[in-house]
Amino acid sequence: MSQKFSTLLLKWYAQCGRDLPWRHKGGAHPNPYIVFVSELMLQQTTVKTVLSYFDRFIKRFGDVKTLAEAPLEEVYLYWQGLGYYTRAKSLHQSAQTVMSDFGGRFPNTREDVSKLKGFGPYTVASFLALAFNQPETVVDGNVMRIMARLDHLTSPLDEVLPFLRRKAESLTDPNNAADYASAIMDLGATVCTKTKPKCDACPVRVFCKSKSSVDVEQIPMRKKMTKKRVEGYVYIVQNTQGEVLIRKRCEPGLLSGLYEFLWSEKPLFDEAVDTKKTVSHIFTHIDMTLKIYEMTTDTPIGDGFFVPWDKLSEYAFSTLMQKVIQKYNHKG
Repeated sequence: MSQKFSTLLLKWYAQCGRDLPWRHKGGAHPNPYIVFVSELMLQQTTVKTVLSYFDRFIKRFGDVKTLAEAPLEEVYLYWQGLGYYTRAKSLHQSAQTVMSDFGGRFPNTREDVSKLKGFGPYTVASFLALAFNQPETVVDGNVMRIMARLDHLTSPLDEVLPFLRRKAESLTDPNNAADYASAIMDLGATVCTKTKPKCDACPVRVFCKSKSSVDVEQIPMRKKMTKKRVEGYVYIVQNTQGEVLIRKRCEPGLLSGLYEFLWSEKPLFDEAVDTKKTVSHIFTHIDMTLKIYEMTTDTPIGDGFFVPWDKLSEYAFSTLMQKVIQKYNHKG
């Protein structure tokens, strides 16, 4: 089955696979740095979203040396909008590791690539396959869904995961690892989708026991994740010159190192005025809503400092804080 499966899949990929800047149909990408950047950007982020940031990032940081020598704050600035900023920090640290520990050349063994910050088992496998055409098995959510549907496995995902990994390994084409990895991910992203899978267009439907079954969308069975709801207050503090107070977030966590307005889950200032505006943002496990308040003072608060509104673009803000800026300045 494995050879016939990969033959059909690779033929389909050659004709229908997505053209993406970090891929090279017909083998490994000639520039491992391109794959290196894409791997961190694509973690927990869709291809569509990454495409809108990737070219700009590569134009500024054209090679691993440029990225390694750049200030982290500038990397954050070019990452702004992608979210999960710990990935940007990991990418920056990994670039420095490539320069310091590997002489500026990307490592091509599982042991060495695993030393790079932010490179777990999946990312290591994907990088080695796409950048060096090494026979690594890439297993992401798309691949797990395909493997489960091939055998019509209706058990909870955590119960069948070891089997899915073994099956994925058995089907991987060792001689065309780069194309196979891209093909199997594309199949899940464009054909064997979570909802409304296009079974009639599937190049490997002959092997699938779930094709057109009434329960195909329930395979694999995943546990529903509940999001924590958080409500709080964010403060636009301006001085009499019309400058606005911001601070650099130093607390550990996903947004560490980014700039923000003062905010808290509890009210901070009695004299602040409610603007009647709110912003909402969904993090991985948190659904957050902030009420926007405003106040005026010429005295900096805490570790905050005042900057002109037209200079805010020089600072890296989280998507949530960018929403605050847009909502506060929107008239009406």
